[in-house]
Amino acid sequence: MAYADQQMSGNKITALIIVAILHVVVGYALVTGLAYEAIKKVKEVTSAVNIEEEKPPEEPPPPPPKQDTPPPPIVAPPPPISFNAPAPQVQTVNVAPPVALPPAPVALPPAPAAPPPPRFSPKGAAPKGNPGSWATTNDYPSRALREEREGTTGFRVSIGTDGKVTDCQITRSSGSPDLDEATCANVRRRARFTPATDGEGQPTTGSYSNSVRWVIPKD
Repeated sequence: MAYADQQMSGNKITALIIVAILHVVVGYALVTGLAYEAIKKVKEVTSAVNIEEEKPPEEPPPPPPKQDTPPPPIVAPPPPISFNAPAPQVQTVNVAPPVALPPAPVALPPAPAAPPPPRFSPKGAAPKGNPGSWATTNDYPSRALREEREGTTGFRVSIGTDGKVTDCQITRSSGSPDLDEATCANVRRRARFTPATDGEGQPTTGSYSNSVRWVIPKD
């Protein structure tokens, strides 16, 4: 019985020693591990923080050296003015005025030669026969005759180189259009002319003016 108790106490002691060694090992591991983590954190903090050294303030540049202002130039006083100098002598020279030259003659262009005189005297158109026969009482417009209208119609005709009337214009109205129309109609139909001639004696166009007096015939 005593031997059994001694054996059990020896086992307890061995177990306690082993437990103590384990605690020491675990404590050492914990201490060394925590110390390593702390050193790692300190390194990270020191590497993240960039400490810059403060630079001393720059000193302002020294002021430029003062330049010596040169002294003002020395001006000599003007020489004294003498009022006893002799007056200048003025000499007059008689110069003859310039002689005006007459203007140079200007050559005028020669006058154009006068045209030669015509070989023949120009003549105007002349009626053939009696102009009073160009309009008679038988040509009196019937309506004007019934209404007993009278008047004088002036006219001007243009004549061709053949002596025939080419145009008729009323230069003075009788107051009745039918009497004026009858005047030009009868003159165109009956009037014949000797044509006008130029300076060479050749026939040319001309004109002739006259008038017709319309009077109601009496029985």
